[in-house]
Amino acid sequence: MQLDSSISAVVTGGASGLGLATVKALRERGVNVAILDFNAETGAKAAEETGAVFCQVDVTDDVQAVAAFEKARAANGQERVLVCCAGGAAGAGKTVSRKKTGEIVRYDMEAFEKTLRMNTVGTFRCITISAAGMMTLDPLPDGDRGAMINTASAAAVEGQIGQVAYSAAKAGIVGMTLTIARDLSQEGIRVNTIMPGTMSTPPMQRFAQFNPTGAEALAKSVPFPARMGYPSEFAHMALAMVENGYMNGETVRLDGAIRMPPR
Repeated sequence: MQLDSSISAVVTGGASGLGLATVKALRERGVNVAILDFNAETGAKAAEETGAVFCQVDVTDDVQAVAAFEKARAANGQERVLVCCAGGAAGAGKTVSRKKTGEIVRYDMEAFEKTLRMNTVGTFRCITISAAGMMTLDPLPDGDRGAMINTASAAAVEGQIGQVAYSAAKAGIVGMTLTIARDLSQEGIRVNTIMPGTMSTPPMQRFAQFNPTGAEALAKSVPFPARMGYPSEFAHMALAMVENGYMNGETVRLDGAIRMPPR
């Protein structure tokens, strides 16, 4: 797929971090972009900065998600590109832990389910809405009707102690990638996933301010290059996946060869 002003895209979680970097990269190609994000303040600022359209949404809510896509399409037309970066964690903790008092505590199931809704379910929800719209389009000369990029994490396969909910949520995204690609293959819609490692996103930057020594050690643990990944590198990979017409059903690590230790 050639990225230019004839193409429209939707980027969820596009107001900051990996999503915002992807919005910027798409806009540099002239692509018409809609930012779907929960945060109204940062979303409006990102849209003004990049010339994109902002649609506020909670991807865990089906009515909101449908309305956000409708708003995006009213402004830019039917999207051919979907990049899902929306997600997060609703807490951390061991599956079952023991307090200093000896009390045994189970993981908070509400937090577990919320993390899955934000990541796995939210991603799948946006995929279904976008794919239904893409199916109304005529194929491009290369056969593509559309291309979708999902965001997983190294935690999907190497979750650290206390990351069980986040690991499960991101593993779900990895697990459904090939199946969705096969489901949509006859419609000419490709689906791929990026599995980033330690990236210099706003949460990690806040961690570095709070614990500079820990952040430095984490960066140095990456084999090469010994640093955190740049959001622009994620965006570069996302655009390459969109442009490469033979890239389909794949999950690609983007992590400097890091393999996460237990803690």
